[in-house]
Amino acid sequence: MSTCSSKPLGECNNGLNAIARGPVRAFPLTAPFTELTITGIPRTQAASASRIGDSGKGEIEMGGLLYREDMDKVRARLTAWWNGEDLGRPMIQLTAPRDAPLDRVEVMPEPPGWLTHYSTRDFAYRVNLSARTCVNTHYLAEAVPFECPDLAPNCLALYLGCVGEETEGTVWCRPCMARPEDARLVFDSANSYWDFTLRLGREQLRIGRNKFLIQIPDLIEGLDTLAAMRGTSELLHDLIERPEWVHSCLRQITDRYFHYYDILYDMFRDEVGGSIFWAWAPGRMVKLQCDFSAMIGPAMFGEFMGPVLAEMSERTSYSVYHLDGPGAVSHLDTLLSLPKLDMIQWTPGAGVPPPENPRWWPLYHRILDNGKKVFILDLECRSSEPIKAMRREFGPGLNRFLIRKSVGSVPEADELLRAISS
Repeated sequence: MSTCSSKPLGECNNGLNAIARGPVRAFPLTAPFTELTITGIPRTQAASASRIGDSGKGEIEMGGLLYREDMDKVRARLTAWWNGEDLGRPMIQLTAPRDAPLDRVEVMPEPPGWLTHYSTRDFAYRVNLSARTCVNTHYLAEAVPFECPDLAPNCLALYLGCVGEETEGTVWCRPCMARPEDARLVFDSANSYWDFTLRLGREQLRIGRNKFLIQIPDLIEGLDTLAAMRGTSELLHDLIERPEWVHSCLRQITDRYFHYYDILYDMFRDEVGGSIFWAWAPGRMVKLQCDFSAMIGPAMFGEFMGPVLAEMSERTSYSVYHLDGPGAVSHLDTLLSLPKLDMIQWTPGAGVPPPENPRWWPLYHRILDNGKKVFILDLECRSSEPIKAMRREFGPGLNRFLIRKSVGSVPEADELLRAISS
């Protein structure tokens, strides 16, 4: 058992050469962005490679992927967009089903009692699932093929002592901190979940080489991790009865987060130092969140989570905050005040209009007006009309959106891309 929380970033190794890198904010384009149409992109079986940058010194070699042969162009577009360039349209992650698999992968039978893709019950089956993840999908516009050694929507809580309870479609973390004095927020290299993540991640790197990228697992930070370990009701009491203890735990959770993150980033970063969580970025990418925030007010959120989020966005290169549901909107002012937070992803939740609905446009205007980008994770519309309406509403501001959308075919993707570019 070891910890490196007291060491400066970049000095912690733990046998995996865990290097913490600072912001990566420069990545030259070789030509102005003009590509709009998806159809006609060459699709051969061999991965391609090309170079971006001036000839001679400082040249960066960039590889294509079997499932995304023009990955060098995707990287260039996303790098320019992350760094503030207006490319004439929003970035959009478009996917469509293939008529036939691009790669042949033997399909293992599903183990009896299999409940969730997060499961740790059958390592070989998880590896087989990983090999099959991308073979039936076209990745278009800014979509990137990836797989991930996720074990739950809160892996950090598992690494720190929780036991995962597998249920249909997900894994819940069983609280492991019945009393405040039970807190043991330490790095444990022998933790079985951590070991599973490393083993699965290495296998995904092996089978995905030159085919797809590996996403950093959904660690989750701050009050969400503490609530998973302590219990939601118990933590609500702790915030009132022992706030200093909560602050102390959050400090330790942030330290542990980066202990794990630095190792995982160094394992999974691509050849240009880029990484992915929901979206590819040319550096240390992180998704931040606090679903627990729906149960507390803005002042308490600002006191407890404000410093956590400020530090985490400072210690990574590119960041997105997952804002989940109307109950979390009251914390938007705190989020918009974070100078290094790049983007806010809005999830409306159940029983309310989808994210492209005009009801949410004032929210998007507030985000854009404060210099942040907007991420719509799941565009639900079946036609291009809502996108055209958003273009009329936001004008050039729509070019600062990142949008994810699955469509039924490549021609349908072409149509949507033309609508979003006009």
